[in-house]
Amino acid sequence: MARILLIVSAAGHLRLADGTDHPTGYWAEEVAESHRVLTEAGHHVDIATPDGRRPSADPISLDGAGAKYRAYLESLAGLATPLKLADVGVDGYDALYLPGGHAPMTDLAVDPALGRLLTAADDAGKVVAALCHGAAGLLSARRADGTFTFAGRAMTSFSDEEERQGGLGEKSPYFVESRLREEGAAVTPGAAWSSTVVVDRNLVTGQNPQSSVDTAVRVARILATGSIS
Repeated sequence: MARILLIVSAAGHLRLADGTDHPTGYWAEEVAESHRVLTEAGHHVDIATPDGRRPSADPISLDGAGAKYRAYLESLAGLATPLKLADVGVDGYDALYLPGGHAPMTDLAVDPALGRLLTAADDAGKVVAALCHGAAGLLSARRADGTFTFAGRAMTSFSDEEERQGGLGEKSPYFVESRLREEGAAVTPGAAWSSTVVVDRNLVTGQNPQSSVDTAVRVARILATGSIS
């Protein structure tokens, strides 16, 4: 059994390009499906937020088809009483996993404790996984010389095309795909709204909510076999 730290944004809003605040949170499907797949595979999952505060789901992610995730999320004790990210070390975990929703663009992207964890995990060859806007959290990771920890690495994220088609569009304070590319990542998104997972050594990234299950399955497989194939 592997131990996985699910790192969830606790931000409740995102400051838009026009200066207004947009209500947000974690994306229900991404947290619920990732947790379900990983635990059903026999792995132990802890949940942490930047300040140890209980996170909230993006209200939109619980509308319509997303309503089916409400009961599952309410059953997770780890969401009600998450660990504080600054109090966590990588030694006790085999993988770090960052689900999305727009919220990570607010806090995870600039959290120094997360940046230290991600860099230490990558240096140790532990699995680092990011899903959708959760890839914004990777931006927090810097080496001693200030360079981006994941520069040159192949990855995907919620794409600029998807942000324009079904996200915040030009109101977004930044586009995750473009920002990662500016930092030196080799971002290769698939077709908009396709289930796309990119694996580069220990780094596993999924593109969007449609990629939730496939991303978690890939992480579970790597942890079970020790191989990226």
